[in-house]
Amino acid sequence: MADIWWKADPHDLHRITDRVSSVYVERSHLDRDENAVVIINKRETVRVPAAMIAVMLLGPGTRVTHGAVRLLADSGTAVCWVGEQGVRMYAAGLGPNRSAGLLHRQAWLVTRPKERLNVARAMYGMRFPGEDVSSATMQQLRGREGTRFRKLYRHHAARTGIPWDGRVYKAGDPFAAGDDLNRLLSAANSALYGICHAVIVGLGASPGLGFVHTGAAISFVLDIADLYKAEYTIPMAFDLAAQGLTEERDARIGLRDEIAETKLLGRIVRDVKALMSPEGTEFDTPETSELWDEHLGTVAAGVNWADRSARSRTPMEANGEPGHASPLPADMGEQHIAVIGPELDQSPSADKLR
Repeated sequence: MADIWWKADPHDLHRITDRVSSVYVERSHLDRDENAVVIINKRETVRVPAAMIAVMLLGPGTRVTHGAVRLLADSGTAVCWVGEQGVRMYAAGLGPNRSAGLLHRQAWLVTRPKERLNVARAMYGMRFPGEDVSSATMQQLRGREGTRFRKLYRHHAARTGIPWDGRVYKAGDPFAAGDDLNRLLSAANSALYGICHAVIVGLGASPGLGFVHTGAAISFVLDIADLYKAEYTIPMAFDLAAQGLTEERDARIGLRDEIAETKLLGRIVRDVKALMSPEGTEFDTPETSELWDEHLGTVAAGVNWADRSARSRTPMEANGEPGHASPLPADMGEQHIAVIGPELDQSPSADKLR
C-alpha cells in the first residue's frame, strides 16, 4: 500500500485521466483533515489528497463523515457504495464539479455508426487476441463470439468433469434458473456487472450508452463485463461446481478474491479509457462548468455576459482562474489503492473502531 502525504487544494481540479484510478476502503472510518481525506482503522491512518482521486469505493464496514463527503464532492470525486472488493453496486454520487468530458465522448461515439462500430470492433478485438477484426461486421463478430463461448464451455466441462447442457438463466433473478452450474454462472456474472458498474459510474461515463448492447439502462456495463467473463466467471463457476460449492454466496466470494488478487478494478479503468480514447486520440475533459455556444463551442459560466469586458476574456480568465492547469505530482501515476482495516472483534463493541 503506497503512502500518499502531499496535499491538494480542492479547487485545484485535475483531468480525470490524470487522477488515481480508485481508492477502495473497507472496515475503516473516513474523515476530513483540511484538504485531505483521512482513512482510519485499527491498523493504520492514511491521508489521500481528495483532488487526485477519480472514484472512492466504500466497502462493507465503512463509516464516512459529512465533511469527508463534502470535500470529495467539491473535488469532483465520485463516491460509490459497493460490496466487498466492488462486488455489487448499491449507490453512487457525483459532486457538482465533476467533468462531463468522458460522457460527451461516449455519447459522440455511440451516436455515430462508424465510430460506434470501431469501438465495438475494439471490444471484440480484446476478446480475440491475434485476430484481425478491423473489417468484420457486427453479425460476423456475434458469430465468432458464439463459437468462442461454445468452445470455452466444452473446454471447462472437459477440464473439470462437470456436464454442460447449455446456458439457462432467468433475467432479473441471477440464481433462479438452470442447474447448479448455470446458477453459479448467473450469480458470478451479476457480481461482475456490479464491479463494472461501479467503475463506469466512478469514471463519469454512462452505464446506459452501450456499443454492442443497447436498450438497457446498463448496456455499457454489459459491454465491459463481457470482456472478462471468459477469464473470470466461466472458469470460476466450473471450478466451484467441481468443488461442490453451489451457493450464490460462493460465486460472489470467489469473484471477490479473484478481483483482489488480479487487481481487476484498475484493469477495467484502463480498458474503458482505451476504448473511449484509443492511442493517438485526444479530447479535453475540463473539470469546470461551462456554457454551450453555437459558434465558440463553450464559454465560461458564472459570469454576467451582459458585461462587454467578459466577452473578450477566455473561459478560464472569465472565471478568475489561470489559463493553464496546475502541475501534477510527478510520481502520482495510475493506481488502484486499497485500504482495508482488520477484522473487527465479534463483541457488542465490534462496530466501534478503536
